[in-house]
Amino acid sequence: MAAYMIVFAAVHDRERFFRNYAKPTAELIENYGGEYVLRAPGVESLEGGLFDGASAVISRWPDKAAIMKFWNSPEYEALKSARQPLCDAHVMVVEEPA
Repeated sequence: MAAYMIVFAAVHDRERFFRNYAKPTAELIENYGGEYVLRAPGVESLEGGLFDGASAVISRWPDKAAIMKFWNSPEYEALKSARQPLCDAHVMVVEEPA
């Protein structure tokens, strides 16, 4: 059953973020079976406001196991470390119901 990784991020340095994280991560996501559904800045909250102004990224995966394989891979561990000083991110996973 398909699963989605949903990310909201407040990016502090867009140039370094794209160069050091976003571009290599996009290739890695594809290699692990994920595909982007949405990548866009400027989240506008209708209620709550927690992610106002953040960027949103949604990727679709074959299943949650594929996400976890990507998330825990040695390649992504290095990219995660590169990302963390460049943005404040909230990362969630949700599976489609059976």
